[in-house]
Order: sequence, then C-alpha cells, then structure tokens
Amino acid sequence: MTKGTKVLIIILIIIIILAGGLLAYRFYLGTKNEEDIISLGTDVVVNEVENQEPEKQVEIFNGNERPIAVMIDNHKGALPQGGLNNAYMVYEIIVEGGESRLMALFKGQDLEKIGPVRSARHYFLDYALENDAIYVHFGWSPQAESDISDLGVNNINGIFESETSFWRTRDKSAPHNVATSTEKILEIAETKGYRQTSTKESVLNYVTEEVNLENGIIANTVEIPYSESNEVRYEYNPETQRYQRFSKGIEETDWTTGENVTTKNIIITFARNTTLNDGENKGRQTLHNVGELEGYYITNGKAIQITCEKSTRSAQTVYKDLEGNEIEVNDGNTYVQICPINADVTIQ
Repeated sequence: MTKGTKVLIIILIIIIILAGGLLAYRFYLGTKNEEDIISLGTDVVVNEVENQEPEKQVEIFNGNERPIAVMIDNHKGALPQGGLNNAYMVYEIIVEGGESRLMALFKGQDLEKIGPVRSARHYFLDYALENDAIYVHFGWSPQAESDISDLGVNNINGIFESETSFWRTRDKSAPHNVATSTEKILEIAETKGYRQTSTKESVLNYVTEEVNLENGIIANTVEIPYSESNEVRYEYNPETQRYQRFSKGIEETDWTTGENVTTKNIIITFARNTTLNDGENKGRQTLHNVGELEGYYITNGKAIQITCEKSTRSAQTVYKDLEGNEIEVNDGNTYVQICPINADVTIQ
C-alpha cells in the first residue's frame, strides 16, 4: 500500500467518524426536543386541570346519611319551633281543628334541640317514605299506628323512649313542649337496628345554577290559609333572595338561636282533605294526595303553576311545569305547603 493510499484511508475514516458523530448529535437533539414537547404538553394539561374550577355540587342535599323526619307541633303555643332552618325540606299539612302540623326533614345535621315534637298522622308517612326517612313522632293517631305497622315504616315514638331522649321543657306548656336531638334519635335508631345510610336520590330536582322564573308572576308576598284561624305568610327579601315565614300572624324565629325562619323555595300543592271516620269523633283528617294535583313553585320573587304527580303513597312526588317538564329547583331549603284544595291562596 502506497503512502498516498494510507493517507486517503485515514481521511475517509475521519470523515466517517465525523459524519457518525453529527448524526448522533442530531438524533440527540431530536429526542431532547421531543421530550421537551411532551413535557411541555404535560405541563399544559396539568396547568389546564389546575386552572379549571371544581364542578359545583348541590349543598342542600348530599352525602349518604339517611334523612330523619320529625313531626313538629304548629300550634300557637308551640312557637317558636326548633331546627326548622336546618331542615332541607319541611312539609306542612292540615290536621284536625283547622290546625296544621309540620314534618321537618334533616340530613347529616347535629342539632341539640328539635321540636316541639308532636304525634303522627298517617298521611305524613307518605312523605317520610318518599324521602326514605326515619319517622320520628311523640304519640300517634289510630290510623297512623296501623299504617306504620302495615307499611313497615322505620319509626321512633318518643312516648316509649326515655325522658333523656325526649324531654319536656319549662318554657312551654304541655303538650307543646317536647324536645329531642339528632344525637338521641340516631342512638335510638341504632338500637332498633334501623339503617342509617341511604342511596335514595332527592325528591326535588336541585340544580347549582340559579333558577329565575323569568315567565313567572310576581311573588313578593304569599298567603296560604289552612283555615280561618291558621294562615301562613311568606315575605320575600330581594337582598337575601329568601322568604321570611309568618304563622298565625306571628313572625317565626328559631327556638334556640332566635334567628328568623326563612326559606329559599316554596312549593304549594292543593289536595282534598276529608274527615276520617276512625270511631273517635275527634275530627282527624285524611288526605287525597295520590294522582296529579295542581300547585305552584315559588322562588326568587316569582311563581309558576305546576303539577304535583304522585303515583302511590310511597312513590316520590314529581313536580312538573305546565309543559310536562320536571322543574329545576334552587339549591336551598324548601317548604312544601300541602293545603286544602279550596284554599284561597294569594300570590302578589
């Protein structure tokens, strides 16, 4: 091999080495850029996730705690009542003598004083059942006692419990002075072996976005007469977007806190009530509430006409607008006023 040939071979080897090094460097840069792009993309995704607002959740009805339904005395001598502002729903229905009684529903609450607790009436069971609630009362009518047994309602009758679980207060007169607490109710429920969790969905179709009934009528004042001596009135406060409650002309306040009793939503249902023939001649009522009934949904100073559809005693009531769509309900507490079918309700 000549000297010139050796030199040429060496030059070729150097060129090959340099070319290989250049290719390797370009490959390295390409891989690094690709990693940077992937890393950048990952950071963008992470940042987008971090910057997203968390999805809103309904606050008034959440968690898996089983609801508690407590019968609340609504006689003038029972005022003020305790715990109503902590209830997610309150049903008010006619009873004997032109009076009405309340059933307050609590979920996941810790309340030291609820009441005054009063006796059961059989048609309130329908609404305890549709909420999958433990039904709490102090005494019962014969029909309620029979239906609780026949329908298998998980109930707590305070008359049969200790005086430390259902106690009489000194600031009211009997029979309008029995109080209890959520702690005592849950202790009794556990002793009785009642289920304390529930997967039942809410009766009402709550939504997180504010519902404003644009096509509704003005509803700044709502008056619901249950009888000549028993009228409920609500007055709207546009600043708080809530309704203040009055009963029998009295401004309602909480038994413990003294705060005004208010609500976000009002549902009115017109239902026929008749005197029950239970052999005791006390004028106890029965309620014809299965089927399609007329009513109103009221919130944020407006009202719309609705239908209230209940297929069986234990079935959940479906509230629809006049076009047949289930209404959307504001995320907040609700009073369901099931009033006599001929009640002269005023909304203005």
